[in-house]
Amino acid sequence: MTQYRKPVPMPDHVTAEFWSATKRHELLIQRCRDCGSHQFFPQSCCRACLSERSGWLRATGKGKIYSYTVVHRPPSQRFQDDVPYTVALVELDEGVRMLSNIVGIEAHKVRVDMAVEVVFEHISPEISLPKFRPAETS
Repeated sequence: MTQYRKPVPMPDHVTAEFWSATKRHELLIQRCRDCGSHQFFPQSCCRACLSERSGWLRATGKGKIYSYTVVHRPPSQRFQDDVPYTVALVELDEGVRMLSNIVGIEAHKVRVDMAVEVVFEHISPEISLPKFRPAETS
């Protein structure tokens, strides 16, 4: 494995369970135990009711592209080899939206409402990044 040179997430007391799950190739979102709301990204309290009683729910990892952009000019040299790449706001089946990369498809073929599914990129012994690819049709 070549050394990963891009920014790496730093798990903390709120996000540690999320990152531990991605390492196992599972996508977790939070669910409030008081009002039932789902949320992403992980936070210490519910955005809907401010309860501090949240739990984790295993997401299906399926959703659709809500919006996207294609990056042609890298934000730094570390991303030079990746351009063009697609950054998308993915609306998961559970209703939350998650910002991530779209992989496995040429950037000019990505479309709003395209069905996608999560895949994981292992970047270190501690971190696997959730990314999305076009969903396989059956």
